[in-house]
Amino acid sequence: MEKGKLLSIIVPVFNEEGNINKLHGEIQNACNKMISSGSISEYEAIFINDGSTDNTQKVLEDIKKKNRNFHFIEFRRNFGQTPALKAGFDAARGDYIVTMDGDLQNDPADIPKLLEKLNEGYDVVSGWRWQRKDLFGKRLSSKIINLLRKRILKDELHDYGCSLKIYKKECIKDLQLFGELHRYIIGYLSIKGYKIGEIKVAHRPRQSGRTKYGWSRATNGFLDLLYLKFWANFSDRPLHFFGRLGLYQWAIAIMIVIEQIIKALIVRELTFGPLLALSLLLVITGLLFVIFGFLSEMMSRIYFKDQKIYSVKREG
Repeated sequence: MEKGKLLSIIVPVFNEEGNINKLHGEIQNACNKMISSGSISEYEAIFINDGSTDNTQKVLEDIKKKNRNFHFIEFRRNFGQTPALKAGFDAARGDYIVTMDGDLQNDPADIPKLLEKLNEGYDVVSGWRWQRKDLFGKRLSSKIINLLRKRILKDELHDYGCSLKIYKKECIKDLQLFGELHRYIIGYLSIKGYKIGEIKVAHRPRQSGRTKYGWSRATNGFLDLLYLKFWANFSDRPLHFFGRLGLYQWAIAIMIVIEQIIKALIVRELTFGPLLALSLLLVITGLLFVIFGFLSEMMSRIYFKDQKIYSVKREG
């Protein structure tokens, strides 16, 4: 790791008044050790209060009075983890940026290991909670989503859901966060061509507060996964996706009509039955898919007019 580097640590929090003081102390200890070893020259911790309704904001303000490296951003209401991370990324000044949860389940003592792995030539390093301390339902839903992700995105990472990650600054400039895509930042950057690493990290039981995870979030995660797959393959050519679906429906409709004509020649009778009705429906829906593909293609061209469809690693 080069000397003279600033490390930014971003921590979204929502109703975590019982965890923030201890987490801040652990972050401070870990960063002071890295400064002493020369790994970094300075650090900043940015806590984003995502519309908490408890005493989280008061705790943050008290810490701010004692630590010049500590900063907070207070949202007017609860916007969600993706906007909170986006606010942290926008405010971060660091050459290297760490993200982590505010519930004390991530251990700041793992940050030096992330830095060391990053220095091996990676652009991003993600934590792998190989011994998770969550409830069975949460572990089960995460396992299912991870299996689906491996099938759909064809990657080898074990744990997308771990919030403990470190990024080089240039990665953040290439991010376009919206919705709930914080779950798949790694996947998005992988699509862009960034080199992704992974290391085992500690995972601790929640000590205070309540988990914000539920099955609805798992459902949202699956839908976001499908969107990411579509974006990876067809964002700049949606006509190829929707047009194919339309052509496939027309092909099936033609096969049905041919089958019905052959049958009519044999029995010498042609009636408008369910199969011909299905073929007519497929012709109509196929046409709609093709039209939708053309409209999406025009929207895509407007979107990418001012966007880069490539990512440059270096120039000479």
